[in-house]
Amino acid sequence: MHIVVPSSSNTFQKSWIASGRILLLIAISGLGAIGLVVLSALWAGTESDAAALDRQRQLVNARLREQVDQVAHVIGQFGNGYLARVYPASRSADVSSSLDTVLTGAAGSAISETAMSAFGYDQAFVVDEKAQLSMLTDAKTEKRYRWMKPLFLPLLKDGRLTASQNPIFSDRTPSSLESRRASAVRPNHALANLMRLEGRPTIVGIVAINEAPGGHPQPMRQFLIVVRFLDGAALDELSRQQGLNGARFARTADADENEVAFQIDATANGEPIGFIVWRPDLPGSRVIGRLMPALSIAALVIAALFSVLLVRLRSSLGELKRSELHARQLALHDVLTGLPNRALFAMRFEECVTQTRHSTERSAVALLDLDRFKAVNDTFGHAAGDELIRMAAERIRSVLRPDDTLARLGGDEFALLLRDIKDDDHILRSICDAIVAELGRPFPLLRGEAVARVGGSIGITIVPDAGRTADDLMRYADVALYEAKMGGRGQWRVYSPSMDGGRNARDILKNELREVLAKGTAASADSPQPGPGGSKPDFGSLEVYYQTVHRAEGGYSASGAEALVRWRHSQRGLLTPASFIPAAEEGGLIDALGFWVLREACRAACKWPEDTFVAVNVSPAQLRRPNFAGEVFAVLEETGLPPSRLELELTESSLIEDNSDVHTVLKSLRSRGVQISLDDFGTGFSCLSHLVRFDIDRIKIDRSFVSQLGAKATGAAIIGAIVTLSRNLGISTTAEGVETEYQRDFLTALGCTDLQGYFFSKPVPLRELDCFAKSESGAGSRTIASGATA
Repeated sequence: MHIVVPSSSNTFQKSWIASGRILLLIAISGLGAIGLVVLSALWAGTESDAAALDRQRQLVNARLREQVDQVAHVIGQFGNGYLARVYPASRSADVSSSLDTVLTGAAGSAISETAMSAFGYDQAFVVDEKAQLSMLTDAKTEKRYRWMKPLFLPLLKDGRLTASQNPIFSDRTPSSLESRRASAVRPNHALANLMRLEGRPTIVGIVAINEAPGGHPQPMRQFLIVVRFLDGAALDELSRQQGLNGARFARTADADENEVAFQIDATANGEPIGFIVWRPDLPGSRVIGRLMPALSIAALVIAALFSVLLVRLRSSLGELKRSELHARQLALHDVLTGLPNRALFAMRFEECVTQTRHSTERSAVALLDLDRFKAVNDTFGHAAGDELIRMAAERIRSVLRPDDTLARLGGDEFALLLRDIKDDDHILRSICDAIVAELGRPFPLLRGEAVARVGGSIGITIVPDAGRTADDLMRYADVALYEAKMGGRGQWRVYSPSMDGGRNARDILKNELREVLAKGTAASADSPQPGPGGSKPDFGSLEVYYQTVHRAEGGYSASGAEALVRWRHSQRGLLTPASFIPAAEEGGLIDALGFWVLREACRAACKWPEDTFVAVNVSPAQLRRPNFAGEVFAVLEETGLPPSRLELELTESSLIEDNSDVHTVLKSLRSRGVQISLDDFGTGFSCLSHLVRFDIDRIKIDRSFVSQLGAKATGAAIIGAIVTLSRNLGISTTAEGVETEYQRDFLTALGCTDLQGYFFSKPVPLRELDCFAKSESGAGSRTIASGATA
């Protein structure tokens, strides 16, 4: 990888011209686009205002017509109802007299009062066909009527008021009874017109309120005239219904700049009788008013930026070159530690391998991995993890020579390139011992609030002795690193061909574990096993250890035990789950391994007292199996252990990965009585909804909180909160990692229901588990091994 730096001034000049042209085109395009947007917005706003204003005018006109029609309809119904109720006898008997068909003044006054009080009209008059009042009135009302009388005369002479008197003909001659019925129900026609009264826009309605039955003479027709002014309550109601802001009546179109005037025309002759003035709701103008400042500012900003960009183009190109160099620096270095990253280390390593092929120089490449780094991240958070990475990098760098390369590959993985190793034993030993010692010292984190002890493991391969290609050398270093971890961590190993014969260390472990599980499955089926002289090698056996769980009350008697798998490797000694569980998950062996542990634990628990339980850890991969619940039930049926004595321990990550499938599996298990426990509560993605949604039976308080008792107040506070929450939800609590009498007594006082830790018992094989009376006469620990028996 090479860095190309342009040095020609001609190239720089061409770049400047090309960039200037591009900026000019961008500026012109931007200004043109903004201009089009502004023009489009103005046009759209104007059209929207016109449409909105036209719509409001149409609505006002329609509402006025509706009010006119409503007045005609109401007084028509009033007149018909009055005729039907006041003179039913005369109409039904087909008899007419002047007393029945001519209203008295008192009756006319009653009708007028009824029209105004019941229907809310501003004025009501009862008059005869000559426009004379047929009602009792005071002087003020009579004077007011004289001013209005000339305007009422055209309505009284309107031919539509007499249309109802024309007979209705049909194909046959109706009987006398039918004639009487038709005459009784024949409706009166009512009229309503818009006109100006007293200088105000008014709706005037008129209807006949007395009428002789058909065929009889009418001595005098009388009419009800109602008046409703539009510039009072009617206008207020109209403005509320139609949303007319600030509506008012004006005799002339004297609207202000921000108002509009709607002309009201008389119904009879179409002459203007006034104007309704209001402030219209113009959405287009409102949008334009809000948009134009932003568009104007945008145009000014673009113009200013264009000017600044043109002025600073030459300096920007220089800054761009420096930025490119800085970006390359970032691309080849780790952001967190400032060390070379994987890409730069690969470049230097390839260069080293190429040089050593044609020289006698010897170099070494090493892979370094921090031990127990995940526990620090999970316990103290990612901020503490990042701080630990930086401190570890500083400590490693402090013991290296100036020409050595230290790189961070990712996470807690580092790589070392040690050039010019002449006395390799002395240099490697001194450097690696110093690194291991530095990483073994405590790391104060979070400004001294936490202390982490991690350590580190190193795997080394020699260049060019171990291989020819860089990939082979890195793989050999990874094999040596794995050997260092398998040997107990906190140490370093130099690769030798005997470690894996050229195979990857993890693949070796997966193949060995597969062989052990295969032999164990065959042993469980009582199939013949190969003898010591068989062709397949013996990689040891799997064993189940048990760590007891004790009740916090009643003398701390054992309430159950947790099953923990161990691998007694024939060459590497006793391996803990952390050493081979990841390999089992990668190789697809976790299901077989998990069910073997479940079966062995259930068999052992059958010989324990009936009031005890056995807890078995379940991996997320097992929970994702749709038939996991059925397989658990099959193991319980095979071993004879009641489901209520089995407790499955889950991690919160299992619940997060696949809520729907896991919920179905756990619901099926709990329906048969299997207990569910949530392990390491509070250290992962703790979610209180899990406790209710998945119906958890037990919470296991992580040992990281228990270890803080007596040292930090936060530990007691967190444990107390968890215990209180569990008690309120009816969930049992088990505190892990109890190592002192003080912790035992304190946790008991807080209300924990069960305790577990080295203070009571370390994980031991079944044959050494003597706290259960029934287990003393039981069989020894069950293992998977060549020739093992049930």
